[in-house]
Amino acid sequence: MAQPKRRWSKARTHKRRSTWKLEAANYGSCPRCHEPIMPHRVCSNCGYYKGKEIIAKKEEENA
Repeated sequence: MAQPKRRWSKARTHKRRSTWKLEAANYGSCPRCHEPIMPHRVCSNCGYYKGKEIIAKKEEENA
């Protein structure tokens, strides 16, 4: 197999690896309660997904 003739410098290696980074998570807002949620997931606040109730939540009484 072919071998490199010279060693890559640290600067060249770091330039190449500089684009390997994590991206921030994309958040949307729930159309029903306007809480920030991850896309394609049930809202943890109201329990709705695509206009349908998936998780039944108990409503708190203000007494």
